[in-house]
Amino acid sequence: MKSSVEPLKARRIYLLLRDRIVAGDLPPGGRLPGEPALAAEHAVSRVTVRRALDLLEKEGLVQRKAGSGTFVHDSRAVRPIVADLSNVLSHLIDMGRSTDVKLLSFGYVAPPEAIAESLGLKPGERVQRSVRVRLIDGEPFSYLTTHVPEWLGLTYSEAELAARPLLELIERSGVKTERATQAINATLAGPEAAAALDLEIGSPLLTLTRIVHDPSGRGVEHLHALYRPDRYSFHMDLVRIGDDGERRWSPALGRPRAPSKKGR
Repeated sequence: MKSSVEPLKARRIYLLLRDRIVAGDLPPGGRLPGEPALAAEHAVSRVTVRRALDLLEKEGLVQRKAGSGTFVHDSRAVRPIVADLSNVLSHLIDMGRSTDVKLLSFGYVAPPEAIAESLGLKPGERVQRSVRVRLIDGEPFSYLTTHVPEWLGLTYSEAELAARPLLELIERSGVKTERATQAINATLAGPEAAAALDLEIGSPLLTLTRIVHDPSGRGVEHLHALYRPDRYSFHMDLVRIGDDGERRWSPALGRPRAPSKKGR
């Protein structure tokens, strides 16, 4: 029984400390209480505390220095990505140009039924499937699985997809992207995503499913994206519109942006 209870206690302490770090109660560069103090505070053994600290260290939230203690990692050095939900398509291309990408797989396959239906594919029509990891300042923040109709996927190469944003390649082919539908949710990291994002299996993730359409309504891309919530967030500016008594919140289009450091 003890062998099954101890890992649960360690995970509970890990989650409690993680919440304090993310909330800023334990500031970047700050020193965590020592193992004896944490063990006494949570009424557990030092071995359990050490397991919890191992999880935090593996996630990159703390640094352990021999003879000095455990310190909160200064995550401010990794600039988080902020996605503008009110301007989805232009943001996708901008993000593709400001981050790095690692292409994990590329091929042509028969799509799952749900994806074929969402793209409006004909029976037997294949897709170009790719799996990529995006990095910001050298740190992984998203795990992306895309499906594109085969006729469109044949217009770009594996090397091009490894170097350029997918949406840019789609539009280069002459396809005009007009609208996108998307759903945002939460999930837990499976083995492949956890390894790619440098997380523990079961870590919380943001998930986004997006389908991009051309002017005729034809689906040209199906994206399933998993994001580390500590390195990615969704943003939308809202304005109040409507007459008195019927006023409501609506997305604010054309949100002012800070000048680019590159002087574009």
